[in-house]
Amino acid sequence: MNYFRTGILLAAMTGLFLAIGFMLGGEAGMAIAFLIALAMNAFAYWNSDKAVLRMYGAREVGPAEAPEYYATVQQLVRRAGLPMPKVYIMDNDQPNAFATGRNPENAAVAATTGLLRYLSKEEIAGVMAHELAHVRNRDTLIMTVTATIAGAVSMLANFAFFFGGSSRNNPLGIVGTILIMILAPLAAALVQMAISRTREYAADAGGAEICGNPLWLANALERMERGAMAIDNEEAEANPATAHMFIINPLHGGTMDNLFSTHPNTANRVQRLRELAGSAGPWDSGAAAPRSSGVTGPWGSGPTGPWG
Repeated sequence: MNYFRTGILLAAMTGLFLAIGFMLGGEAGMAIAFLIALAMNAFAYWNSDKAVLRMYGAREVGPAEAPEYYATVQQLVRRAGLPMPKVYIMDNDQPNAFATGRNPENAAVAATTGLLRYLSKEEIAGVMAHELAHVRNRDTLIMTVTATIAGAVSMLANFAFFFGGSSRNNPLGIVGTILIMILAPLAAALVQMAISRTREYAADAGGAEICGNPLWLANALERMERGAMAIDNEEAEANPATAHMFIINPLHGGTMDNLFSTHPNTANRVQRLRELAGSAGPWDSGAAAPRSSGVTGPWGSGPTGPWG
């Protein structure tokens, strides 16, 4: 169902792109704009992972630098049937994480020092399983395709200022041009956000399967949301276009589950995971990860934080 919904949203964005292109320049203008946007996003697809990791000052670690964190990812990778990704740590007190890379063979997972310091071992496993689910689902590819089409729509909207008013395919003239310039990028952004939220729900379910206990991820989401509200992520605030990559919205004031949110409402996600835990499934035996398990690792003294 999630892939079906994603397909419908991608088809809707593609249809919007084709309609705008035809209104502005007919088939020829549409094709030229699409090729330019495709080239721009292809470059971003091959290089965006390195750029984002540099943006957040992420450093690659191995079993020597972070043995428990690295071993957790290794164990989850085996359960997920994936190649081992590169493992990174970001020096940031906000508990958060993301995955990047164009495919499972070129993937990377990154966690903040805040996440490794304040969450229990089980909760960390739930979070990293969610990120590996993104890798397994090839969500980076899906979001890159989405960005390509959204970029093409925005480019066509900019072209509207120069060519739209005189196009014979635009019966509304200058009024239609203004509407295209304003509404087209907004519509594309809304669809892009809807796809992002759909993929988050899918990664929650996949992460629950990979780690073996949906409640580990549910507990982690609740604690991370409190942390994100209490602790600034200055890099994310300076680069809000990357907010959709994180498991929890790193920007303050972004918890509403509406058209303008890149993430589903955390309470809704937690509810789904708790319902999943209560149903029959391939979950490991055991209760939820304890709020304070006393887990100690090379990244900090245990799962306690200033936000509860």
